[in-house]
Amino acid sequence: MALSVGIVGLPNVGKSTLFNALLEKQQALAANYPFATIEPNVGIVPVPDKQLPQLAECVQAKKIVPATIEFVDIAGLVAGAAEGAGLGNKFLANIRETSFILHVVRAFSDGNIIKEGSVDPLSDYETIATELQLADMATLEKQREPKGNQVTPDNTHRWNTVQKWRESLNSGNNIRALELTEEERLLAKELALLTAKEEIVALNVAETDLVNARAISAEYSKILNLPEEAIVVISAKLEEELSGLDTAERAEYLTELGVDQSGLERLIQKAYTTLGLQSFYTAGEIEARAWTIHQGTTAPQAAGVIHTDFEKFFIKAKVCSFGDFISLGGWKPAAEAGKIRQEGKEYILQPDDVVEFMIGTK
Repeated sequence: MALSVGIVGLPNVGKSTLFNALLEKQQALAANYPFATIEPNVGIVPVPDKQLPQLAECVQAKKIVPATIEFVDIAGLVAGAAEGAGLGNKFLANIRETSFILHVVRAFSDGNIIKEGSVDPLSDYETIATELQLADMATLEKQREPKGNQVTPDNTHRWNTVQKWRESLNSGNNIRALELTEEERLLAKELALLTAKEEIVALNVAETDLVNARAISAEYSKILNLPEEAIVVISAKLEEELSGLDTAERAEYLTELGVDQSGLERLIQKAYTTLGLQSFYTAGEIEARAWTIHQGTTAPQAAGVIHTDFEKFFIKAKVCSFGDFISLGGWKPAAEAGKIRQEGKEYILQPDDVVEFMIGTK
């Protein structure tokens, strides 16, 4: 599955700085792994994974292919975007296809950077949130009440759901704040509703503030009236500086600042948690690779992430935990130690499973 993030925020809050850092990482990734041409406003970067190199070394893989995350840079939104101000309609359309929204809010002071349209973090956050709500309201207002032979139980339920969502938006609430049924989630996805998407707020702070990230997150949780798990504290400027360093230099720099992870690493971890994602691995002489799936994914569904035919012709899966695979030295010694399991169609993949799928013929 493709994990994509729509980056939104007012102009001059640090979005471009953060995205430039991501583009640097994309260029580094493209130097080692083949990817299709990427649009200028899209950056694809690897998911940080310390286990994947260990896996590659264990099986002597010729290539490492990490899971990736796609960032879509939405040009700075302004008040009135939902009505087209600042080409808002075009930019809002770009967000509709993303998995979740990363809302960048400026929480640093710099007299050299003009805060266009910006007042304070709370007002800034509410400005963008309102535009997303207005955009959803416009989408819902295009829906029509079923009449005549269109009146069916399904269509009536759909219309009632639309009405419920309109009432929620009119009250200033996001659709994701409601407890949606699976059917309603599918409808929200069909309509590409923006406030139904999960959201993470990135507080863009000064480098020196990162050491106080936990306290800052708790403070802004109250200011923005959001749960702490929906907030990640980053320094876009630092991310841009880190993008040009090698692994050792990056670790040293972070240590000097008193932090153990980059903002990107914390952001991706938070995205995985928020969206209920996990990784599994495939490993062989050709490549060691990480794949992203939803928690609760069955073995055939996971096989389908690799290739759609794999799900259709799935027979069984050979599975080993990452820890056993590494400690024992790969497929053969793990099998000899009785640590390889044969799993069928009902098996739910666990985090960090190393898997080999047995596929039948057409």
